[in-house]
Amino acid sequence: MKLLRNNTAWTRRGCSLLWDPTALASLAKPQEVVTLRQFAAMASGWPGDLPSNDGRAVVVVGVEGCLDALSPDDAMEWVERDLRRLIFAFNDEYQDDAALVFWLPSGRDRVHYALASGEYSWSGLGDARLPLGHALWAGARDDAHRILLGVADADAEGPGWVGMYHPRIS
Repeated sequence: MKLLRNNTAWTRRGCSLLWDPTALASLAKPQEVVTLRQFAAMASGWPGDLPSNDGRAVVVVGVEGCLDALSPDDAMEWVERDLRRLIFAFNDEYQDDAALVFWLPSGRDRVHYALASGEYSWSGLGDARLPLGHALWAGARDDAHRILLGVADADAEGPGWVGMYHPRIS
């Protein structure tokens, strides 16, 4: 498990899952956040300047609602087929010059790490778990980092854990 302690790389490049409201407020104003539908529309003609972080990031809301509305099998298919396609398109357009951040308000309680397998998962309704490393990060789970903010020696499982970061999904 890799850790980013008080590191802001995730605000400038890569793909992140974020659930801490203070971290979100430091990255984007409310009017700079886009819906999942708006993000999908952006893919037909990516803008030169993105809406957040001085034109270097886009913060997307709505992924959590989609995951909750779908059955576990449909959620896996949607992430692998549709969401990941958008992430790849974003990466292709901006290379390492922009950050894509998905706002998951309940992520702190729903993203889990299995020490034995090294797999991150999203807990859905009931006992369903979506394997994030496979579904979202195309199997590149070893490159994922936990975002830790606050105390310099923050515990990886403690309150300083504000999100997940992947430098590049390709």
